Amino acid sequence: MRQCRCMAGNHDALLFLRSWIRTPLRVAAVAPSGRALARLMASEMSPECAPVLELGAGTGVFTRALLARGLAQRDLTLIEQDAAFATLLRARFPQACVLRMDAAGLGDEHRPVPFGAAVSGLPLLSMPQAKVARILASVFSTMRHGASLYQFTYGPRCPVHAATMQELGLTSHRVGLAMANLPPATVYRIALG
Repeated sequence: MRQCRCMAGNHDALLFLRSWIRTPLRVAAVAPSGRALARLMASEMSPECAPVLELGAGTGVFTRALLARGLAQRDLTLIEQDAAFATLLRARFPQACVLRMDAAGLGDEHRPVPFGAAVSGLPLLSMPQAKVARILASVFSTMRHGASLYQFTYGPRCPVHAATMQELGLTSHRVGLAMANLPPATVYRIALG
């Protein structure tokens, strides 16, 4: 089993690197997030949060952490714009809903039950703030009252500009720092009000 995980990890790293070479601003990292960051991103999740939305699901690092917290695949909607990543996610998580799309168009998708939480692997700092605002507005339009979005950053503060937070009526709270991630990353909980 250990050998299979190692081979999958190498495959994921290679796939991530290839995607980064093709579209560096969209992928914005040369390797998938580590397990320490994934655990921190999912640390406040439970089956009561279902259904859960994941933005920029990549190779499924955060998805596996959500499953480890007791969520079922059928309760996950994974958004991924990259075709190779979307194909990989469909194979790894066949019961999850995988949508190959830009997260900014999420509000256009019909979801009968609002999401109870969202996690994001999107590189918000490399995006224009107008697009970040569209993504956040779309995400919060699909979530139930009181739901939060969990976003990580390698920077020193919340990756959403203060003006965008104010415009959308959002607040942020620092959840913690994943020192074991390379590079270390901070997770923020973003919510309305």
